[in-house]
Amino acid sequence: MNYIVGPVLFIWLAISIYHQIEQQKNLPHTWKNIMQNFSATDWWKFFLVNVLMFVNWGLEAKKWQLLVRGIQKISFIRSFRAIFSGQAFALNTINGVGEYLGRVVYLDDGNRLRGVAISVVGSFSQIIVTFTMGLFGLLYMRFFLLDHNQPFQGLSAFWLDALTWGLFIGIIVFTMMYFSLSWVTKMVEKIPFISKYTFYIQKVEDLHGIELTRILGLSFIRYLVFVAQYLLLLQVFKVDANWISLVWLLCIMFFVLAIVPSITLAELGLRGELSIQLIGLVSTNTIGILFTATGIWLINKVIPALAGSLFILGVRLFKK
Repeated sequence: MNYIVGPVLFIWLAISIYHQIEQQKNLPHTWKNIMQNFSATDWWKFFLVNVLMFVNWGLEAKKWQLLVRGIQKISFIRSFRAIFSGQAFALNTINGVGEYLGRVVYLDDGNRLRGVAISVVGSFSQIIVTFTMGLFGLLYMRFFLLDHNQPFQGLSAFWLDALTWGLFIGIIVFTMMYFSLSWVTKMVEKIPFISKYTFYIQKVEDLHGIELTRILGLSFIRYLVFVAQYLLLLQVFKVDANWISLVWLLCIMFFVLAIVPSITLAELGLRGELSIQLIGLVSTNTIGILFTATGIWLINKVIPALAGSLFILGVRLFKK
């Protein structure tokens, strides 16, 4: 099974990734444009975006290593490979939930289901950061970018205010839950039909304030890396605008991408449309905006997924 399942998974993931890339309409044009800019004066910015991709996933690998150490101690390199493999699985699932499957195959037998439960905490911390920054982005757009008499894509000031208040309340609730995970887990364990599965979630109780704050801090730094990548690539594709406005508009885009269900294939279209609608408020370079969205998708999603599908070949899926 170890010698068969790994190659089969690799073939399936590789074919799936190829089909998703092949179906992108503007991809050849985008790739040509990327190569042209790579050889131009802004080549170092494009190079830095690629370097930041490793920083981005390196921070996520560190988060996962810290989270699972109560279950099983793993090296940073093994954690990094797990994160990349998770991206290969994420391409084929709604909002990347298959990512957990790709990660936990790097844990020993008996630890994998517990690894899924503990991994959710890392995603929860990233959601809190994304929602908080999205809230500030909405406030900036509401008071500095939108005409009070002109709605944004049918979203009037009233509904924008309602969304802002709803998001504010949601952030408070999520943050309270996040820093009370030990108590929340104990409450969940008392539910009759869940009580017999408590073994899989018990390690969540061991995560307390200092550890959770550290995970949240890594999530915030990772978020800043996201923003930096976008800003650099926007400059490469000559999207000139006030960088403060760009930062907050990107925060809104990340927030929307986090709440709208999509698979990676549809995400590229959604990411491109959102980029045009939001960044289009401050720039008329639609082609540059679209190229940036596609470039980020290639660098942050496709390249790690391709590497992760190769890493799967070296994993012993079954030891017992």
